[in-house]
Amino acid sequence: MDPNSRPSQLDSPIVAHLIKVGSRLNTRLYRLTRGKLGGTWRVGAALSKPAPVCLLTTVGRKSGQERTVPLLFLRDGDAIVLVASQGGLPNNPSWYYNVRDEPAVRIQIGDDERAYRARIADDAERARLWPQLVELYADFDTYAAWTDRTIPVVVCAPA
Repeated sequence: MDPNSRPSQLDSPIVAHLIKVGSRLNTRLYRLTRGKLGGTWRVGAALSKPAPVCLLTTVGRKSGQERTVPLLFLRDGDAIVLVASQGGLPNNPSWYYNVRDEPAVRIQIGDDERAYRARIADDAERARLWPQLVELYADFDTYAAWTDRTIPVVVCAPA
């Protein structure tokens, strides 16, 4: 695949709006039910193999306000690994820039919320983690094929 194979309808403002609304709804349901609802992703490659979801809370680099997003995650020892895929869009998601500028984050998994320190994985660590992330959610490879950017992997270690 190449970046031009990304379905153009995914770039529609309506799709972007639906994703934003869905993310907010997922976050509310997740918090309300402590992850019983919204705690697994069952779309695309995860339809037959659900993937775990956490809530990442960052500090907005421009607003200074807390921002929370639901994300798929992988455990790597005590660390939580996140992927800044944004569905293969040309740009990284906002949360990635928030984490880059302010690495103190909180992650909620189920009813457990903890402080973490986030960092961008270096090339060797990304190469080690990427196959595990694709095993978790095969669409990450599709997203990588849809963009010219290298999709960042973020490693969050307990604070």
